[in-house]
Amino acid sequence: MRDLTGFFRTAKGDAFKRKSVNLGLILPGALCLVLFLALPCLSLLYLSLASRGEFGTIHWWPLSLENFRRLIGFNLFGWRPDFLFIMLRSVREAFFTTLACVIISYPLTFYIASLKNPVSRFVWLILLSVPFCTNVVIRTYAWQLLLDPASPFVWFLSFTGAVPPETPLYPGFFAVYLGMISTFLPFTALPLYASIERMNWTLLLAAKDLYSKRFRVFRHAILPQTIHGLYVGVIITFVPSMAMYVITDILGGAKYMFIGNLIQNQFSQSRDWPFGAALSLALMVCTLASFAIFKTSRITRKGELFWWTGAFPSAGSSPSRRMRP
Repeated sequence: MRDLTGFFRTAKGDAFKRKSVNLGLILPGALCLVLFLALPCLSLLYLSLASRGEFGTIHWWPLSLENFRRLIGFNLFGWRPDFLFIMLRSVREAFFTTLACVIISYPLTFYIASLKNPVSRFVWLILLSVPFCTNVVIRTYAWQLLLDPASPFVWFLSFTGAVPPETPLYPGFFAVYLGMISTFLPFTALPLYASIERMNWTLLLAAKDLYSKRFRVFRHAILPQTIHGLYVGVIITFVPSMAMYVITDILGGAKYMFIGNLIQNQFSQSRDWPFGAALSLALMVCTLASFAIFKTSRITRKGELFWWTGAFPSAGSSPSRRMRP
């Protein structure tokens, strides 16, 4: 009987030690989330319910939803959806930037992954990661110099007839998209390369042996195996590109207002911090909505494919043997 009592005491003591260790491991991360995520979000919410006073002062009481009414278009003169159009323009810009990065990343990463020499693959990955080594403001001003009418790049385009002579390529949407794609291309390509590197290449050979066309090979053999890397790349490209304001401000010449520029103006020139906080919360809601759409879609379920991709197994269920073409 004493042995059983001692056994249960030892078991309870071990369980208490495990819980203490688990709590000690979880506590630092939970504390960081509370201090650097939960409290700032609550502060932003409280600030969005305040109101702007004279000369940019903040009236913390009474709380109101006036900033959110203003966000959806209600003002003293009725309803005008100007800020909603700015939000939609930002979403459109992020969508086309992400789409262009995906279209460029697939052939680029396939070329890198198909190289036989590991040194060549390493050099290409280094070149792909070079933009991370330079500040985004410096890169944006470099594009401004390249797109100047007197630059050799624009002269060559004029010489070939691609653009009219002495035509500046900035400010404009072309310059904005060019700067956005060059900035966020590594965010899409690197996760996609990680999926392609672990891909089962025998499925591609099998699809070609069955006389599948290139689109069907991509649809049935490539897309299901790279869908998780594509998902990560789309998320980490779409979310920051929707809030980007440096590139749109410099290469757009402040002619086009995006949500990032609007938030930056509220906290600087306009000194309307409550409305800037409401805009920031709206941007966070759009970001969370994009996460929710991807989370609830079938592409994020483990081992499950697009409903249109057919019956090929995903990368997680493919054989361990990999063959490069």
